[in-house]
Amino acid sequence: MMKIGEFASQLGVSTDTLRYYEKHALLTATSRTQSGYRDYSQSDLKQMKFILRAKNVGFSLSEIKELLQIKFHKQQHSCHEVKNLTLQKRDLVAVRIAELTRFHQSLSVLADKCCGGEEPADNCSILTTLEDIDGLTQ
Repeated sequence: MMKIGEFASQLGVSTDTLRYYEKHALLTATSRTQSGYRDYSQSDLKQMKFILRAKNVGFSLSEIKELLQIKFHKQQHSCHEVKNLTLQKRDLVAVRIAELTRFHQSLSVLADKCCGGEEPADNCSILTTLEDIDGLTQ
């Protein structure tokens, strides 16, 4: 059994991070001492590593919670469910990438219109373009 500090250290996260995941019902200490200190097991360590890996590939807290439910009740779920959840997330990321690409292109167009000089911004082409409703219809 490990106390929260040792547990956090093994994971490379802060104790606040662990409390955050506990608050969101993704992690629960295996037990508590009589004085109220959390005790974590190797099983908790394994679960928290799973949570951190899922977070690192982009799953949200609610998606991680869903993955954990499937993980804890594997016999009641199928690989199809896990793959579907993963594909939905991938497709959402693709939409976000497309949106960010559009932002990047629009910002490039704006930046290219500006001389970037030290003169007052009275005639700044970026501000003018943003004021013009048809200025950035790309």
